[in-house]
Amino acid sequence: MSNYVAALDHGLARLREGFPLSNRLIREIHAVLLSKGRGSGKEPGEFRRSQNWIGGSRPGNAIFVPPPPGEVLPAMSDLERFLHDDTLRLPAIVRAGLAHVQFETIHPFLDGNGRVGRLLITLLLCHSGVLREPLLYLSLYLKQHRTDYYGHLDAVRKDGDWEAWLDFFLEGVSQTADGATSTARRLAALFSEDRVKIVPRGRLAGSALRVHDALKTRPVTTVKELRARTALSFPAASAAMNLLIDLGIARELTGRRRNRVFAYDRYLALLNEGTDAPLAAGS
Repeated sequence: MSNYVAALDHGLARLREGFPLSNRLIREIHAVLLSKGRGSGKEPGEFRRSQNWIGGSRPGNAIFVPPPPGEVLPAMSDLERFLHDDTLRLPAIVRAGLAHVQFETIHPFLDGNGRVGRLLITLLLCHSGVLREPLLYLSLYLKQHRTDYYGHLDAVRKDGDWEAWLDFFLEGVSQTADGATSTARRLAALFSEDRVKIVPRGRLAGSALRVHDALKTRPVTTVKELRARTALSFPAASAAMNLLIDLGIARELTGRRRNRVFAYDRYLALLNEGTDAPLAAGS
């Protein structure tokens, strides 16, 4: 999950710098995504130079075989042009849905194609101005409806049934947007509830509220990071965090006395509803 967030942050930072949503950026995002852990040995940041396939033990019995490696770069170049073709006059959400299918069909990397393809949806919507912040994650919807998801991808590839795919995709956007609104309201209620716990706590309350605000922006942190974000002294930040632990708002993760790491558990639990769990092997 940390790699996924880092890849999303990298992509958004580059877009804010004015860097175009391009194949180069897609490769950069892939490199961050596969920088460690699962898939790190599968040529991070590089388009594949060998044949891959989905399902089965070889291309001959696979569920789906993407284009041969020699066609990857031309196909990705076509996709890049599609992303920026203003003559098509497509709504950004429709363009994102069409681009996702094209990307997953090309399957340009040896691993991580599903995750990058889902990131591409969010980045395209942010790049087009539909989203100001990356608050639309379709991963849970696609996971909950994975059979339909794969069925619609296959129907586009075999029969050109784009309409059914877009119906499915746009329903997912609608449900996910409703879910994001609900999560935002629940987070606001959580923050208010926890603030009410902190305020009556005497002289520590001021420091604890500053640490609580810092945890909203980074729910897994250290005292060193809190000092930088709150301008509190080490003793003040430590005492404030200990109060949050006593109140059941935060939890220490390491069990150590030094270099401790703290988490805002209930906040993380809400954020992790619908995290980017893989849809299938190699995704």
